[in-house]
Amino acid sequence: MIIMDKVAIVTGSSSGIGFETALALARNGCYTYATMRDTKKNGKILEIAKKENLKIEVLELDVDKEDTIKNAVGKIVQDKKRIDVLVNNAGYFLVGCLEDLSIKDMRAQFETNFFGVARTIQEVLPTMRMQKSGIIVNVSSVAGRIGFPVTPAYISSKFALEGLSESMRYELAPFNIKTVIIEPGVVKTNLFASLKKVTKPDSIYKDITEKVMQGLVMMSEMGTPAQDVARAIINAISSENPLPRYPVGNDAIMFLEAKKSKTDIEFENYIKKELFS
Repeated sequence: MIIMDKVAIVTGSSSGIGFETALALARNGCYTYATMRDTKKNGKILEIAKKENLKIEVLELDVDKEDTIKNAVGKIVQDKKRIDVLVNNAGYFLVGCLEDLSIKDMRAQFETNFFGVARTIQEVLPTMRMQKSGIIVNVSSVAGRIGFPVTPAYISSKFALEGLSESMRYELAPFNIKTVIIEPGVVKTNLFASLKKVTKPDSIYKDITEKVMQGLVMMSEMGTPAQDVARAIINAISSENPLPRYPVGNDAIMFLEAKKSKTDIEFENYIKKELFS
């Protein structure tokens, strides 16, 4: 029980991956701060925590608002004097081809999915550095390594997160702080709970958008359960030497293996066949 009695923070804990991860951490002995933008959504997780006698505390933390990050992290440090685990999960899924999106749309996607992660990490790092230990888990996506049509803003934000995470591994290793990337494929229900769609009524990309969305709906029905992603996170945190990346789900592994074994053009044709045939 290597993570027993650790202090953990999970962002975006009101549903999906964040919800299941907060529960999994608490079930493995962590004192878990399940943070969320809207704490009115805390009923289900607190009900389970009470029923199972889990050490879970809900705090407000909106990754788009620096003051809520400072307030939450400040309270945790004041109460527990340490932070051992940070799981950056909060984010949303923006659908829309590049020409249909406004720069405002794209900035908002990056504000949450990338800058929100960076802000939270910056607030936690001084504590982890002082205690000379900690692990930061960034929930990315298989789309952080592979481009797909109709989701360029989301994919770009995840590519950026992967680059940030790789850089952090070098910077933080001297302080015994580990960085891990989790790369799920399509997660059952979770993807569409956080989906925002932008398509102009007269968009020339309407057909391709609808086709890709239909494919995503079909994939989500057979998607990876959020509990499996939570288990991968527990596995990474429990390892003395965690890997840089943990792909999760058959679809993620299939796409990444195909990417590895094919030329760029071969892989492009493979994706076209998978999405449009």
